[in-house]
Amino acid sequence: MKILVINCGSSSVKYRLFDIKNAKNFLLLAKGLIEKIGQRVSLFTHIPADEEGLKKKKVNIHNHQEAISLIIKALVTNGRRGILQSKDEIGAVGHRVVHGAEEFTGSTLITNDVVKSIKRSSRLAPLHNPPNLAGINAVKRIFGGVPQVAVFDTAFHQTLPRHAYLYGLPYKYYMKYHIRRYGFHGTSHRYVALEAAKKLKKPLNSLRLITCHLGNGCSITAVNRGKSIDTSMGFTPLEGLLMGTRCGDIDPAIILYIMKTEKLNPDEMNDLLNKKSGLKGVSKVSSDMRDVLAAAKRGNKLAKTAFDIFIYRIKKYIGAYLAVMGGADAIIFTAGIGENVEVVQNKALCGINRLIGKKTRILVIPTDEELLIAQDTFAIVKKNKKQKGIK
Repeated sequence: MKILVINCGSSSVKYRLFDIKNAKNFLLLAKGLIEKIGQRVSLFTHIPADEEGLKKKKVNIHNHQEAISLIIKALVTNGRRGILQSKDEIGAVGHRVVHGAEEFTGSTLITNDVVKSIKRSSRLAPLHNPPNLAGINAVKRIFGGVPQVAVFDTAFHQTLPRHAYLYGLPYKYYMKYHIRRYGFHGTSHRYVALEAAKKLKKPLNSLRLITCHLGNGCSITAVNRGKSIDTSMGFTPLEGLLMGTRCGDIDPAIILYIMKTEKLNPDEMNDLLNKKSGLKGVSKVSSDMRDVLAAAKRGNKLAKTAFDIFIYRIKKYIGAYLAVMGGADAIIFTAGIGENVEVVQNKALCGINRLIGKKTRILVIPTDEELLIAQDTFAIVKKNKKQKGIK
């Protein structure tokens, strides 16, 4: 079965096309990205799996439906030859959906009721769920009745116990507005946990793992016997570690103080916390760890401070989750920084050797959320066909 995986952002669409025979037999056929949707000039990168990366092509894309139509055209024609003979070869489409609230504990076949649920959850993820829905609706218009599957970032963390997901607020706000810790990057944390079990040659349900997803957005999860029992991101992706442009953990009173003294409205404060803080805000250099490290090596004290805060937060969360689980069989680093910046791995673990013990493995595992989305999509569509008696 050929499965198209789509990840729609507010002004972008990432995609991958897989040919999957079964859960263990898969082949990447193509991948790509459309950026700056709705702007004067959009950018399109399309990379067939058997070719080297192509340069970005300037295109004019107004919305997500036009973007997905262009992706299908590239997959079918691709200049000299087509990866597909027809779009009808695509047997299913898997979507990354950021927020499933408390309604979804796993990936699911998209129905009208599921679409309504994703819409309801948009109030919790106003920047993410609407473009996710735009992708779902675009596929429906282009492909008609082809099966679609939603894979939620929040689903993996629905196993958190109440004492881990509730905040110290009046309980009525949880009941009325569903304010709680949801956690994000769930697909990435689940993927690397599964891969760690393979590397350790042990069942996932026998392991205690700490998974560190460190990219522009960062989160750490305690995975106890295959289940997420705590995670650093909270009601939104703003909580937890210091990130590229997000502040992470902060005293809530600071927000009120800055809003009052700087006379900022809620939208301006939200922009400050999410887009002007983190590595970028502290270092005054960049949100990119490579730039921050380069500046620190040149003697930039603020860049060095930003790096130190970044490492300190990681170390605190690893220590906390070691305490929560009573140790760990492995600590896993993944995503752009986690996979590629060795100094982050070394510094984050420095000084806690006595806590982790000699038997704790340190693993670097490249994440592949798109592959897991494709595998979930394959399994769900196959199960649905079997239930309907379709071969």
